[in-house]
Amino acid sequence: MTETVVELPDSLRAELQEPAGRVYTETAAMLAAAGEPLVTVGDVVTYHVLEAGVVPFVALVDDRTERTAVDDRVADRVAAATFDREVTATNPAATLTAELLSALRAALDSDETTLVGVDGEEDLATLPAVVAAPANGSVVYGQPGEGMVLVPVESATRERMRALLSRMDGDSGRLFSILES
Repeated sequence: MTETVVELPDSLRAELQEPAGRVYTETAAMLAAAGEPLVTVGDVVTYHVLEAGVVPFVALVDDRTERTAVDDRVADRVAAATFDREVTATNPAATLTAELLSALRAALDSDETTLVGVDGEEDLATLPAVVAAPANGSVVYGQPGEGMVLVPVESATRERMRALLSRMDGDSGRLFSILES
């Protein structure tokens, strides 16, 4: 059984709808501004990065966009990408599970590019990805109807994501323990 570590409370939903970084509509411009390593969260963002000829260091996908299945073009491109390793993790909507957090931590600790296929939903993975990714890296996620949000991994963004994660229902101490192990 998958252990839920934290859940998104209704009180944070509106705050999380605001972009956590600059919004880009052009992949080339976003990639030019991105630091390494690059972590992508979401199928459509991962698709656009792959189409630009870049394999993200870590990509988290769930075969869905805005609660519906991604189209075949996106699914096929992500499936055809050459990642060094592929892992799966279960993560129900509006949660972060120990399984997903551990998969993210292991992917970031690896020397290989990793595709994390999420059974459930990967949306909240942006927050722990920013906390756990190496300094000067970047996390990119999709902002529905707007574009791709580029979040630089730096002290200020890490602290903001840590604060948000701390306000979630559940065991944020365990969450940080998994990320920092």
